[in-house]
Amino acid sequence: MKIKIIYLTSLLFLSLQLNAGEYNILDFGAKADGINLNTKAINDAVNKCFENGGGTVLVPAGTFVTGTIVLKSNVNLHLEAGAVLSGSEILGEYSKSRGIIFCEDAYNVSISGKGAIQANGIKFYETDKNHVYEEFVKNRTRQKQNYMPEGTFFTDGPLKRKGSPGMTIVFFHCTKVSITGITILDTPVWATRFGYCDDLVIDGITIQNNILIPNSDGIHCTASRNIRISNCHIVAGDDAIVLTGFPKDEETPVFTSEEQDKHTYGNKTIYAENMTVTNCILKSSSAGIRIGYGQHPIRRCVFSNIIIHDSHRGIGIFAHDDSNIEDLIFTDIIIETKLLNGQWWGHGEPIHLSCISRFPGRKAGQIKNVQFNNINATGEQGILVFGQKESPMENIQFNNLQLRMRKGKETLAYGGNFDLRPASPKDMQIFEHDIPGIYAQYINNLSIRSFNLKWNNDLPDFFTNGIECFEVKSLLITDFVGKSNPNAPGSKKIKIQNSSYRK
Repeated sequence: MKIKIIYLTSLLFLSLQLNAGEYNILDFGAKADGINLNTKAINDAVNKCFENGGGTVLVPAGTFVTGTIVLKSNVNLHLEAGAVLSGSEILGEYSKSRGIIFCEDAYNVSISGKGAIQANGIKFYETDKNHVYEEFVKNRTRQKQNYMPEGTFFTDGPLKRKGSPGMTIVFFHCTKVSITGITILDTPVWATRFGYCDDLVIDGITIQNNILIPNSDGIHCTASRNIRISNCHIVAGDDAIVLTGFPKDEETPVFTSEEQDKHTYGNKTIYAENMTVTNCILKSSSAGIRIGYGQHPIRRCVFSNIIIHDSHRGIGIFAHDDSNIEDLIFTDIIIETKLLNGQWWGHGEPIHLSCISRFPGRKAGQIKNVQFNNINATGEQGILVFGQKESPMENIQFNNLQLRMRKGKETLAYGGNFDLRPASPKDMQIFEHDIPGIYAQYINNLSIRSFNLKWNNDLPDFFTNGIECFEVKSLLITDFVGKSNPNAPGSKKIKIQNSSYRK
């Protein structure tokens, strides 16, 4: 009788194990030696988990070299503490120009745990050469031919790519995606891409990329919706958190629903929308937060309790396609920007909004209904709000804004220019312009309330007016504490041209 009880107990324990649906990659032949390739073993575990209705694929402590892992519906890839998925340094180990994790047209997929994904991005770059290409007219800049002089190695990067795997983690056309707890290290291009996804949760992850590597974005959502990002720490050699309206093809001026229609899951609307981001710390060689550009319209986003530090640009909103961006709120954010050398987009602006088409002959969209509340910024450039006559902005508010303007190590070499990249025509990419505390043009209804502006005493004279507005209809400025740059004779506290101004 005693033997029967033990036997029944063993069967019950085995049954519980099977019901738990846990698939340890060691049981499929994976080796945690940091040498052998484990791509097949991990994919075998994923496939078995999927075939049995879903569950958890367990990556235990140890270093597992891998190529592309393809996730599927109802699978949770769990990285235990001490587990490392190490991307192979051999390009041939990645399928179809993919990175380490790829998932398409799936439902209820997740990556969790306290382990890490080490993408070994620096292995795909030449550390003694820069990524440089001709995209602007040097003679349009303040420094003319001395702007990014030929033959110079730019210490802030970006480095030159030799060829690399695809984006490290990619989800296309997925519904109900969760990424929690993990650390992502040194990706060669975007750390993550969520394209045409719906219902996305990203919580408590860390992304530590090399700030010299171009296009190594942190969390990049393209044409996705219902996104919740929280409690993340991101260092990126490009934009840290991004929502764009890109379809799969970034370089065509329009989109169709064909790509969405041929998949079962994901975003079926025309909008990139409904994003909330809170309690994050960001550092970027481009923008800490970027909204736009892209062919799908973007709307309904809230950002709060965020620190952006040591970044080339703080917050950037770009209507550079013929789609609109609207209904955005930014609250309780600390921003610190610095001007970098090398070919990074941005010029040290704490906040940048622009409407200008990147496609020749096409009209840009509009930016509408945007609030900035309780912003504390220190920057090496002013705030830029750049609408155009054919694409004016509407209803832009700054409420309780503090800005301190300072000189940086690259101010004389790069400063005194506006950077609108990517823009058409080419001579509008980067061009000489004096730098006010806030520069705004072509806006219908601009409110600046409780603005405190300070200038460091060593700024050159191309830093000028406190606030400068051109072609702004219904301009409200109240409780402005500040003045023009003391080192710029003839500059004004407030300079208004062709604008309707009310106090």
